[in-house]
Amino acid sequence: MLRIFSTINGQVEQVQKPENGSWISLSEPTDVELATIAQETGVDLADLRAPLDDEERSRVDIEDDYTMIIVDIPTVEERGGRDWYETIPLSIIVTQSLIITVCMQDTPVLHPFMEGTIRGFNTFMRTRFILQILYRNATMYLRYLRIIDRESDKLELKLRHSMQNREIVMLMELSKTLVYFTTSLKSNEIVMEKLTTLPRVKQYPDDEDLLEDVITENKQAIEMANIYSGVLANMTDAFASIVSNNLNNVMRIFTIISITLSVPTLIFSMYGMNFQEGMLGMPLSDKPWGFAAIIIISIALSAVVTWFLTRSRMFK
Repeated sequence: MLRIFSTINGQVEQVQKPENGSWISLSEPTDVELATIAQETGVDLADLRAPLDDEERSRVDIEDDYTMIIVDIPTVEERGGRDWYETIPLSIIVTQSLIITVCMQDTPVLHPFMEGTIRGFNTFMRTRFILQILYRNATMYLRYLRIIDRESDKLELKLRHSMQNREIVMLMELSKTLVYFTTSLKSNEIVMEKLTTLPRVKQYPDDEDLLEDVITENKQAIEMANIYSGVLANMTDAFASIVSNNLNNVMRIFTIISITLSVPTLIFSMYGMNFQEGMLGMPLSDKPWGFAAIIIISIALSAVVTWFLTRSRMFK
């Protein structure tokens, strides 16, 4: 999708053709759109295609007529009725008169800029626009990290009584997401450090505070990702043992029930054999109340066995 925005009378408006100071947004672009922008702006088509590869690394490339900045941004993908978090590249290309963003998805990182809800945003101020995108990106990481932390808390409650591996697999998926987040944030940090010393990206006094905020937010996101990653790793190991222990408790109960039921089974099996009356007769078999007595004795013995097994150290 190709969209062009420009600040007119202090308002961000969508325009039809690029002009000096415009912002060209390419999200899920077609080959025709990429070729058109490459022809109109002079940007190499290969550079426009670079962020469409989800394995593209964060970097800063300096060409003769433009500078390309690639950073990793967080995204959400729905699979199996659940949200899964991953990172994708976002390219910011700065020319002498335009700024171009290219992404394989219509990312929510850029939506507030298109809607004009970012305070102080102006398409003509390209350096500030870059810093605002990086700041917005860092805050999105922090937001998703908090969501991941809440999901891990919910999984923790479920795992206390779980005997299945589904929750552990979900924890492993969250741990993998945090590894991706940490790697991407560290790569973005290197890009930010290079931007501070890049002479082509002018640093204005009004943007110094914003640059410090961007670096601070990114470092905070890295620290949070590292903390949550360590916590989830420990939780995965601990709850694997809990699931195994819960299964052992169930098997303990079934074992007690099985042994308890074997007592009346043994007694009634013996009385079900064809013994002759006399010396080989079974006790109480010749009494009219013998059957009821045998049932009571069986119940009593079963109760004694159950009490003994529940108190035994072997089944604790």
